[in-house]
Amino acid sequence: MWGKLKWKSIFVVVIAGAAIWYSYPPFDLHDKDGSIVTEGTINLGLDLKGGMHLVLQVDTSSLSPDEAKDAPQRALEVIRNRIDQFGVLEPVIQLQGNDRILVQLPGVTDRARAKDIIGKTAHLEFKLVSDDPELLKKAISGEEVGGYELEYMRTREGKKEPLLLLEKTELTGDMLVDATMEFSQQNFGQPYVSLELDSEGGNIFADITGMNVGKRLAIVLDGEVYTAPVIRERIPSGRAQISGNFSVEDAKDIAIVLRAGALPAPVAIIEERSVGPALGKDSVGKGINAVLIGGAVVLIFMAAYYLIAGAIADFALILNIALITGALAYFGGTLTLPGIAGLVLTIGMAVDANVLIFERIREESRLGKALRAAVSAGYDKAFWTILDANVTTLITALILFQFGTGPVRGFATTLSIGIVASMFTALVATRLILDLLTLGSGGLKKLTMMQFFSQPNIPFVKVRKIAYVASIVVIAVGMFLFVQRGSKNYGIDFTGGTLQQFEFKEAVQTEDVRDMLDSHGMGESSIQQFGEGKGIIVRSLSGKTEEIIAGLKEKFKNVSFEIMRVEAVGPAVGEDLRRAAVKALIFAMIGICFYISFRFEFRFAVTAIIALIHDVLVCLGLLALTGREISLPVVAALLTIVGYSINDTIVLFDRIREDRKFMRKAGQEEIINTSINQTLSRTVLTSLTTLLVVLALFIFGGEVINDFSFVLLVGVLVGTYSSIFIASPLLIDWPRRRSNSKKR
Repeated sequence: MWGKLKWKSIFVVVIAGAAIWYSYPPFDLHDKDGSIVTEGTINLGLDLKGGMHLVLQVDTSSLSPDEAKDAPQRALEVIRNRIDQFGVLEPVIQLQGNDRILVQLPGVTDRARAKDIIGKTAHLEFKLVSDDPELLKKAISGEEVGGYELEYMRTREGKKEPLLLLEKTELTGDMLVDATMEFSQQNFGQPYVSLELDSEGGNIFADITGMNVGKRLAIVLDGEVYTAPVIRERIPSGRAQISGNFSVEDAKDIAIVLRAGALPAPVAIIEERSVGPALGKDSVGKGINAVLIGGAVVLIFMAAYYLIAGAIADFALILNIALITGALAYFGGTLTLPGIAGLVLTIGMAVDANVLIFERIREESRLGKALRAAVSAGYDKAFWTILDANVTTLITALILFQFGTGPVRGFATTLSIGIVASMFTALVATRLILDLLTLGSGGLKKLTMMQFFSQPNIPFVKVRKIAYVASIVVIAVGMFLFVQRGSKNYGIDFTGGTLQQFEFKEAVQTEDVRDMLDSHGMGESSIQQFGEGKGIIVRSLSGKTEEIIAGLKEKFKNVSFEIMRVEAVGPAVGEDLRRAAVKALIFAMIGICFYISFRFEFRFAVTAIIALIHDVLVCLGLLALTGREISLPVVAALLTIVGYSINDTIVLFDRIREDRKFMRKAGQEEIINTSINQTLSRTVLTSLTTLLVVLALFIFGGEVINDFSFVLLVGVLVGTYSSIFIASPLLIDWPRRRSNSKKR
């Protein structure tokens, strides 16, 4: 026996050591002045680190079918080259679907500059300028001048100079070899962009300049005339300059996009999510506080309630967190704000497996078994319940990962790792410790535990029809409110629009913000104020991101503010996300239905799905009642509730199946009521510990995930209720079962 335990001990120690080794330090370590001393091993998502998330759509409508086929891939390579030269560390650039490109830029907070570099087509043209003043006058007056096009060039004084350009393009940027920023010696160090053409382009440029000495040659980039110098002589070097009233940054950016090459087709930004570093830092702090507070409360509760067994569970819980952080570090996973929420939820759910085991050990001890035998029997009987409960939650997490995006995927990743880690710690680590403690004649002989319910016999199934009616009334009222609110139920993730969060140095009045929005034609926007009046969230359907920022700067000239986050979603993306969310919910329920049908019976699966639909509808109704919006994190919370609720239901179903074997002479109602009472202590304990950590998340998690944690809070309560009063009692009222009993 000791030999097996020795090797198991070595295995657990190695796993724990590896997790600590890979995860230390999980986050950046700073010195007194705030500079990073040691970089953290866990990648932080954009919502924690700050940065930008963009989805670009490649417009191939003007291309031939052959050109359109590989245009998105070519556009991706051009954008990748631009971002590499922009100097972003660890960017994410990948195709999404047939014509969309996902771009994530951690640490990039200059939104306008980044969007300008990524979105420029970089179509460079050299065009001759007409020197006929009469033709120019005609064009300015509105007359059509064949073979020419009227353009305007911004001068150093900020004025616009009209130029009449030949429609014919003399030379394009296809022959460009290099573009660099230089400083002019003649114009007091003014920056400009130096262009170098290849040999063929150099010959063409030499011919153009040689044949048009004394004329002006306009350099046009993406339809804008930057400069139009007079050709003094033939230029055989193949070099040219783009000059203008540039800042150093402007000149650098133009050089970057020209060096990286032109996009094969125009791209449009259809989704943008930006988070400022201040909000990211604040989110990290609040998320970690929620984890620490929720975790500490659970540790204290478990130690106080289960005593020695509780201390063992606490060790397993700490090991569980170490395994999750180690896995994230080793596999290069990214921790997002919903990911931290997933970690908090994992803490609550990880307790469930230990509670199941300890309650089983208590039951076996009551039968007069020695502690060692009770431990062995407890683990054996709890194994399949734990496996079934966790597999159903894992199905939900995997489906969420498949259909989710960004932070939602981060949540699904953390939850999936947490489920696997909690099974390992409960079934292997705690079993090892208990086996070691009970080993030999001098081992532990008894596990003393507190108990909320001592063999209760509450007639739950007798009030099932009252519960049915109560649930129907609550759902009906909630759905009435939900339908009445209409599109107001959905956040910009699903309707399209913009969300912007600002932090002002001083408190501002919402009336002033409303006046500014009205003056810019955005009176339909909603305004949310928090943080003693200094925090403002503006939700607009118009998508006028830059106009809102400019309007606030004009309205509050004497009050500085910081842009904390920007979320802009196009209507097409919103529709796609809505379909994906519905698919995720449907597929999660189908997957759960198949698994329960396989492990139990089909009727068990149907009643479980009815209970899940009940939970989702109640949560949606309460969202409508409290005026909250459905966003991607809220969908993640709803799917989590599906997984959590089914976890509770599976435990009850497992006990019902077991009791049917031992209570052959009892009726259906008696068996189900007995099973509910037998698992009541476990149900209350698990719900309580999960509720404690979710409550910590709701109180301390911050504004950004308040709706997310609200849904979890409601879902834990409703999921526990539906397992006891809906899913299990429905087995009694199953039509086929009733008809069979009548025949008998």
